[in-house]
Amino acid sequence: MYRCALAALAATVLIAAPAAAQVQRAFPPTALRGALVMSDPPDVTLNGKAARLAPGARIRDQNNMLQTMGVLNGQRPLVNYTLEDTSGLISNVWVLRAEEAAVRPWPTTLQEAQTWTFDPATQTWTKP
Repeated sequence: MYRCALAALAATVLIAAPAAAQVQRAFPPTALRGALVMSDPPDVTLNGKAARLAPGARIRDQNNMLQTMGVLNGQRPLVNYTLEDTSGLISNVWVLRAEEAAVRPWPTTLQEAQTWTFDPATQTWTKP
């Protein structure tokens, strides 16, 4: 009987996990947006330009779960990402859900992010 209850609890947790992951994610004000193509990790193409993932880069899927680089092979997802300050390597990647991708405008360059205003409460950007 104990095993049945434990199995039922585990099934409930597994079923509920994806729904719980649909909470609005809070992206940092340094997050930029781009189309990412995984070519030969850690080399990638970002917005049509060659880029590189930092050692230990974190890739989160649409459910905010950590993923390996290989998961994105053959895909061209729209992502938010952050760069390391010193090297310019990509340190964090979030594959966007449809409702997150619909939030516009979102900066695609450092220059835009430095001149636009970010509201962390609503996760929106305002152009000057």
